[in-house]
Amino acid sequence: MTLNHDLAHVTECNVTGCGYNHDGCHASAITIGGVGDQASCATFIPLNAKGGLDRVVTTVGACQRGDCVHNESLECAADSIRVGAAAASATAGCLTFEHR
Repeated sequence: MTLNHDLAHVTECNVTGCGYNHDGCHASAITIGGVGDQASCATFIPLNAKGGLDRVVTTVGACQRGDCVHNESLECAADSIRVGAAAASATAGCLTFEHR
């Protein structure tokens, strides 16, 4: 079993349109999903209201991208990830995603 402190941390998120992002991601954990060349933050929520934890400790709770080099048993094995604007949309993307 993976302990929470062993999970990949979100070290950067520059998607200002997300309700969890206010000076960094404040969700307790995010899920990475998406299809094709786009790995997306499935936790992204386009709200003006800001939510989440008081302090930034965000981890990747689950990764649905079995085709990523960092994916081990649907967990992210990268030391950390970066989240940013997805290339083709107004959503959040995993900038650390790499195809196997």
